Amino acid sequence: MAMAHPQVFLFACAIALLASSSMFSAEVIEHSFHVQNHTISRLCGRQVISAVNGSLPGPTLHVREGDTLVVHVFNKLPYDLSIHWHGVFQLLSGWADGPEFATQCAIRPGNSYTYRFNLTRQEGTLWWHAHVSWLRATVHSALIIRPKRGRSYPFPKPYREVPILLGEWWNANVVDVENEGLTSGAAPNNSNAYTINGQPGDLYPCSSNKTYKLIVKQGKTYLLRIINAALNNQLFFKIANHNMKVVAVDAAYTNPYITDVVVVAPGQTTDVLLTANQAPTSYYMAANPYVSVAGVPFDNTTTTGIIVYEGAKPSTPKMPILQAFNDTPTAHKFFTNLTGLVTGPFWVPPPRQVDEHMFITIGLGLIACGKTGNNATCGGPNGQRFGASMNNASFQLPTKMSMLEAFFNNVKGIYTTDFPNQPPLIFDYTNPNNSFNPSIIMTTKSTKVKKLKYNATVEIVMQNTALIGVENHPIHLHGFNFHVLAQGFGNYNPTIDKNKFNLFNPQERNTIAVPVGGWAVVRFRANNPGVWLMHCHLDVHLPWGLATAFVVENGRTPSTKLPPPPQDLPKC
Repeated sequence: MAMAHPQVFLFACAIALLASSSMFSAEVIEHSFHVQNHTISRLCGRQVISAVNGSLPGPTLHVREGDTLVVHVFNKLPYDLSIHWHGVFQLLSGWADGPEFATQCAIRPGNSYTYRFNLTRQEGTLWWHAHVSWLRATVHSALIIRPKRGRSYPFPKPYREVPILLGEWWNANVVDVENEGLTSGAAPNNSNAYTINGQPGDLYPCSSNKTYKLIVKQGKTYLLRIINAALNNQLFFKIANHNMKVVAVDAAYTNPYITDVVVVAPGQTTDVLLTANQAPTSYYMAANPYVSVAGVPFDNTTTTGIIVYEGAKPSTPKMPILQAFNDTPTAHKFFTNLTGLVTGPFWVPPPRQVDEHMFITIGLGLIACGKTGNNATCGGPNGQRFGASMNNASFQLPTKMSMLEAFFNNVKGIYTTDFPNQPPLIFDYTNPNNSFNPSIIMTTKSTKVKKLKYNATVEIVMQNTALIGVENHPIHLHGFNFHVLAQGFGNYNPTIDKNKFNLFNPQERNTIAVPVGGWAVVRFRANNPGVWLMHCHLDVHLPWGLATAFVVENGRTPSTKLPPPPQDLPKC
């Protein structure tokens, strides 16, 4: 019998070893979420909240790129529930995306559902949260995706990694707060505090003894994974006497950017390197709101945590100089100075050819009150209801069936595919004199979506309007990252503003803060079949209708088609 050539044998062994190492580098990470009422103390009182496994924030999930995450969710709340894995691509696993009536029906009280999906071609900080009602105020936490074993970060390895979750707190049941606003047609009540890792901090009553503290060693570098889990407010984040180096946003690596202030909109994440290089004492980290709309009441308070140098003597922490709440120049400088790391492991350049051009106006409006009887008015302006829309279509989720199930089974009547590529009326979008123009302020409810062919390239000009008020809107796209080509103020002018496009190293995001009284241009490739929401991540605006959805058709091959739903997918 002839012997195999030694080089052939060695090559076969190498292939087997490579396959073996690849097989064992990816794991199945399994967790259980028990979601139920939980009573905690905040701001001198006790409050019943919805919580996962009895904690606020909930459990941080740690995975590596390529792993499969399996989460068993047991709904022990008196409310419907679903969980969204914010920023996860969900490649061919759209059934696990989570938003109620978009990709699934809710998990009913007393029932359970298992989410299973792979984390592919993503590294960094994402997060998970409830996607029904305002439950995400307390049902949320970090989802951290580290590089595969044997692969490193594109920056020096930090001494320690620390999630920093920024949140909002109400001295009330948040479901009741939302429902009261929806019933009256007015804006819901503002929060009572902001939080860092679930704690309000020293500047609030009855809070000093549980203020979040981070002990650091002199000379060491820490990776802070900052997540804005607040419902309705963008936030400035600072650390007294320290600079931070931004290295990623929304789980996409950036060119290093040194700053003394980070700005995060609801839904966004920012990874920064913090080097403990100051005098060994105590320093406040602080977050306060960035509010771009004028004349509207808001929670104008500040949450704090404390950085304490190891071995430092007890002292009053140093406080950073906080940004003014309406410091738009600082916010715009931060957002526009970020660029993508083209040498990153998953960098993909922006599409140069565009198949679908869309111009989408985003902003508030009014919806007819709908009440009957004498003196029947609602709590919004002019006695109407607050509403919101994209291209004057105020989005309303279906209730009989999820849109994804309707897409998969070709069921008619759940949504329509006539979302317009342009607004129905061209006007001076950002002129405050149009804020209450009766000819353009009213909108109506519908479930209009945009259908896209598989692998189509899409460019969207997101144009803020001045209707009701001029405001910065954080817009989140499910299922994809997009490249941010340009941002600016005023009305978008293609003749001038196309020259500002960054097609070399634009930042990638899944959530963009569209500038107040301005615009942003993004591009993405629709290479993931299914139904994907695009909506404002201010929770006050989502039920008002500031949303739409993309229905991405199946490709031609099995690997480009949405597979059947899991057998235990909740039914409506």
